[in-house]
Amino acid sequence: MVIKSRENIIGARAFLAGVIIAAAIGLLFGSGLFGNSIDPLLTYILAILGITVGIFVAEKDVQTFLLASVSLVLVCYVGVEGNNLIANIRGLPLNNIFTSILNSLLTLFIPATIIVAIKTVFSISKS
Repeated sequence: MVIKSRENIIGARAFLAGVIIAAAIGLLFGSGLFGNSIDPLLTYILAILGITVGIFVAEKDVQTFLLASVSLVLVCYVGVEGNNLIANIRGLPLNNIFTSILNSLLTLFIPATIIVAIKTVFSISKS
C-alpha cells in the first residue's frame, strides 16, 4: 500500500482545476463560440485559483515551482507576442485559440508565481 503525502492536496487540486479551466476558456473563447472577449468573472476565478496555488505550495517544492512557473510565464508571454508578430508580418489571421489559451495560463500562473516569490523572500529574510 502506497502512502501519499497530503500536505499539498489543496494546491494540487487548485492547480489542476486552473489548468483545465484555462484550457477550456482558451478553446471556447478563442474559437468564438462564446464571443471574442473573456468574461471578467472567469478571469477573476483563474486569478483566485492562481493565488490559491501560490499559497499552498509546500516549502520543499518552492525552488522547483518557481523555476517551472517563471519558465512557463516567459514561454506563454513570448508565445502570445510571437504569435501576434508573425500574424502581423505575414498578414495571416491570428490564431485566436492558441493566444487565448496562453493568456488564460498567464492569468493563472502570474499570481501563483508572485505569491510564491513573496513567500520565499519573507522566508529568506527570517533567516
